[in-house]
Amino acid sequence: MIKVSFPDNSTKSFEHGITPVQIARTISDGLARNVISVDYNGKILETNSEITNNGKIKFFTWNDQEGKKAFWHSSAHVLAQALEELYPNIKLTLGPPINNGFYYDVDFGKNNFSEKDFEKVEKRMIEICKGKHSFELKNISKKDALSHYKNQKNEYKVELIENLNDGDITFCYHDSFSDLCKGGHIPNTGMIKAVKLLKVAGAYWRANQDNKQLTRIYGISFPKQKELNEYLNLIEEAKKRDHRKIGKQLGLFTFSDKVGLGLPMWLPKGAELRERLENFLKKAQKIAGYKQVISPHIGNKELYEISGHYSKYGECSFKPISTPSDGEEFLLKPMNCPHHCEIYKSKKWSYKDLPVRYAEFGTVYRYEQSGELHGLTRVRGFTQDDAHIFCTKEQLNDEFKSVIDLVLYVFTSLGFKNFTTQVSLRDKKNAEKYIGDEGTWENAEKAIINAAQEKNLDFTIVEGEAAFYGPKLDFMVQDAIGREWQLGTIQVDYNLPERFDLNYKDNNNKNKRPVMIHRAPFGSLERFIAILIEHTAGNFPLWLTANHVSIISVGDKHKKQCEKVFKLLENNEIRARVDDRNETVSKKIRDSEINKIPFMIIVGDQEVENFSYPVRGHGGVNFGKKSEDELASFFNDQINNSMAVFN
Repeated sequence: MIKVSFPDNSTKSFEHGITPVQIARTISDGLARNVISVDYNGKILETNSEITNNGKIKFFTWNDQEGKKAFWHSSAHVLAQALEELYPNIKLTLGPPINNGFYYDVDFGKNNFSEKDFEKVEKRMIEICKGKHSFELKNISKKDALSHYKNQKNEYKVELIENLNDGDITFCYHDSFSDLCKGGHIPNTGMIKAVKLLKVAGAYWRANQDNKQLTRIYGISFPKQKELNEYLNLIEEAKKRDHRKIGKQLGLFTFSDKVGLGLPMWLPKGAELRERLENFLKKAQKIAGYKQVISPHIGNKELYEISGHYSKYGECSFKPISTPSDGEEFLLKPMNCPHHCEIYKSKKWSYKDLPVRYAEFGTVYRYEQSGELHGLTRVRGFTQDDAHIFCTKEQLNDEFKSVIDLVLYVFTSLGFKNFTTQVSLRDKKNAEKYIGDEGTWENAEKAIINAAQEKNLDFTIVEGEAAFYGPKLDFMVQDAIGREWQLGTIQVDYNLPERFDLNYKDNNNKNKRPVMIHRAPFGSLERFIAILIEHTAGNFPLWLTANHVSIISVGDKHKKQCEKVFKLLENNEIRARVDDRNETVSKKIRDSEINKIPFMIIVGDQEVENFSYPVRGHGGVNFGKKSEDELASFFNDQINNSMAVFN
């Protein structure tokens, strides 16, 4: 007999060799029908795997992210089978699940593949799914695995297998298809009821531009057709909210191939938007005791070797810049933290001086692959609202909780009301991914979990998602159409203070290491603004918008009165513009709507005669007529109400 523990800490005894689905059936038939995958002692198992040792079990259904991961992983296998049947002699490479769906990278050889082929592939996938073929994971020797793929002349799978240890290699089988796979599948193909291929793109093997370019096919699947329909409607809504489209429409930013891929340039309205966001956070930071610093855009290569960024992220950085001095090399700054460590080190500190809080809107540079670039959400140069706090171990808990308060303040001020948090810990099985010793990591991880608990955050713990120098608390924000974005992060770091030999004098006049907190509520301004655009569909909070009011003249003889109203509003710090173009009033109204200007005032004969002005809101809302004396107070009330949440 074996003992199995459940999430509620209850324990049951079962016969040696029982499967997860059989255990689920002892709880309820409904759970047994709906279970997709299982975690047993921290390892993902198939639902039909035999359990032979004591342990703790957790079941995943479609409602769990791990369940969706297994569902989409299995769907990628079905896609691969359909492609092999329809396109002879193709070479399969990798097909993982992603946040929303899955993809498979394929070498099509002499075959042509495009979006025109989606329908026939989807049809074949559904036919396969209707067969209700079970997924079975089997161990295979390295020799047999290599032989299998060498016979297929698939050099990609051969390369993958050559890097695996004999005894750790498994193949997944379903129907007549097999694939190199480490596991994590649904019970059978019949659970997949709806499939949609979404797009096709190019992708280099192993993300290396020196390798062959493959065809990447993206798809998504669901256990019900209704859910697929809802998802496709969501995609259509997302297209309407695409920040690239709205950003161009509103004149916020632009890109130029001559300047370089992934390097956004901010137009006047966009620059003003950024400035307002920066000023908003600077004001909050000043109240919270932060001091502004500025660091250069480049740094000596040695700086990033000391910090560990070069060894961990050197491949994602721009190549070193050689100077006329022999052997001297600089890097475009990939991170602000090493610079802030050196700023801290520039003077001597006492425990009485701590905490020290440095903040900077620092621009950093990372060489993202061209295929990964996407508008403002994935760029090569971006500005972080970065800050680093140097504190004592005793101050760590309070400082961390204060940063949580600041992040929540930012979210609520900008209309992000729904969010969860994730405590990202290291992967203890892959210690080489991280710097620092076991003890400091444990202290840092405990500090984050304690602070999250004390702030009553709704958080999950995920292993393997920590930064290389420390664990972190990530904020997952839901936008207006239900999509989830990672926004804002706080990290605890015992390692960089050690690497940079940072000190302060304690009350016994002895040197002690400070603890370092990294934090960025926006993350990057570029990505944050992209998400804000899509969340609001470009209808920014009133305090943030470029123009509060469009003053529209009916004809030439009304221009003078429009200018008078403009001066009145301008003197009251209300952002306005005059539209006195030689166009129809209806076109001017339409253009104001397209530019998402919150309010319009239309000035014609009656307005000139009566000094009373009809105020129209974006979307056609009628706010009635306002006298000249009432105009400024009306708009100021509207603006103040939009700012009330953080005043």
